[in-house]
Amino acid sequence: MSINQSGWRPTSPEANTGNVPASITGNKALMLEEALIFEIGDGETTGVDFDTFGSPANAGAQGTKDSDHGPGFLRSQENKLGGLLRTAPIGLPGLSEPETVRHYTRLSRQNYGIDLGFFPLGSCTMKHNPRLNEKMARLPGFSDVHPLQPVDTVQGALEVIHQLAHWLVTLTGMTSVAMSPKAGAHGELCGILAIRAALEAKGEGARKIILVPESAHGTNPATAAFAGYSVEDIPATAEGRVDTAALKARLGPDVAGVMITNPNTCGLFERDMREISDAVHAAGGFVYCDGANFNAIVGRVRPGDLGIDAMHINLHKTFSTPHGGGGPGSGPVVFSEALTPYAPLPFVENQDGQFVLVEEETAGEHHAGSFGRMVAFHGQMGMFTRALTYILSHGADGLRQVSEDAVLNANYILRSLDDTLDAPFGPSGPCMHEALFSDSGLAAGFSTIDIAKGLIDEGFHPMTMYFPLVVHGAMLVEPTETESKAALDQFIAALRSVAERAKAGDPSLKTAPHFAPRARLDETLAARKPVLVWKDPAPLAQAAE
Repeated sequence: MSINQSGWRPTSPEANTGNVPASITGNKALMLEEALIFEIGDGETTGVDFDTFGSPANAGAQGTKDSDHGPGFLRSQENKLGGLLRTAPIGLPGLSEPETVRHYTRLSRQNYGIDLGFFPLGSCTMKHNPRLNEKMARLPGFSDVHPLQPVDTVQGALEVIHQLAHWLVTLTGMTSVAMSPKAGAHGELCGILAIRAALEAKGEGARKIILVPESAHGTNPATAAFAGYSVEDIPATAEGRVDTAALKARLGPDVAGVMITNPNTCGLFERDMREISDAVHAAGGFVYCDGANFNAIVGRVRPGDLGIDAMHINLHKTFSTPHGGGGPGSGPVVFSEALTPYAPLPFVENQDGQFVLVEEETAGEHHAGSFGRMVAFHGQMGMFTRALTYILSHGADGLRQVSEDAVLNANYILRSLDDTLDAPFGPSGPCMHEALFSDSGLAAGFSTIDIAKGLIDEGFHPMTMYFPLVVHGAMLVEPTETESKAALDQFIAALRSVAERAKAGDPSLKTAPHFAPRARLDETLAARKPVLVWKDPAPLAQAAE
């Protein structure tokens, strides 16, 4: 089989055929089968030998001595646990240290991660986190900083926060930034609360409607509702952008503002953003922009120039700090001049060369009408350090190239596959940072889920499925700027192959994945009736009944 221009050689299908017997262990060479930890260990044993303990209640009682209970007996006067000594089995399997290490190492090898391959998740920006960022975040003074340290002992940390804030304000063309929000949705709430405070200060607290376009992120309407607003949808046009006429028609004295994602969830730039902002402002409302996709325009477009009043920035998306897994997030919010007085506390300020954390409103100065705090302390030091390292290592020109390369990669995928997969907004022109496809044109009975499972067999994490909801069977692919052309060519070839199988009605695709550690799951049943507690399986005879 010939090598394509990228140098990537597809594996011949014949390589996976033949009458090869299954291994008796379930292992496949270096891909080791691993059971649940409860199936490996035994709750009645431990990986370390201890003599049987005597009853704590009788320990040290009159007429007894250590030798009566064996050398391992723990006398009550030697018990340092107070009343916390366990009186019942802990219910965990006992494994030796090698067994424990091997168990979790084997499980980790069945995970997919950015260090293993391309993550095509759309609207998630799973890109490489440079190791330089990690090294800086682990420096003493950053990794071990405590929020209650005296201010004069954390000047370096506060300067990092202050410098990062400067970059965020400069890149967005806004007036101020709140660094304390912990993630994107938290940042959304921060912006909406500032809008509510501004309206109440003007005596317009009766405005209770937030307009949210169909192409916005799903957290936008949830955030508005959480803040006490009623949400009304604004339809999208046939080309996947906000219906500006419909939005203008709905504006009125009851509308507090609009929450708009730009670039939107269809991977398109809202070309009428300035017109929308002017209309909302003329009607007395404010404009919140979901900045989760800022990575597509950083260095190219300043949201402040588009009339935005508040916008959160996902540091893990635009500036590469780790993403997902329930770890620490960070979603700073930039504000326009109109909303700056209502931004949350605290914030870092340079006062005559000394960095201080301003924690109270100051009459006549910025933040005079602050709505209060979002969190007890300031923010995520590790995320700030990583983001600033990323920014400084790229510089202004490098950050511009980041967005340009991200958009280039997405359009390369879009145009390489629009002859095989339906691209509903392909005719609208170039996309931004993510390419959107649908399941239109597949054989009867085949859908997006089959393509996703087929991609697992090809060694790829599936793209985002069924989102955005405005496209039936949506497949959203975001390559980011960190992927090479060779990596994209391999993914394109794999997705093309799986799509062609789905269009041809290949029955084997309905049972994919075949090469993964586990076969296709009933994901609906798993979500609705998850098994979260281990129970000994029923005897085979009973289970058969």
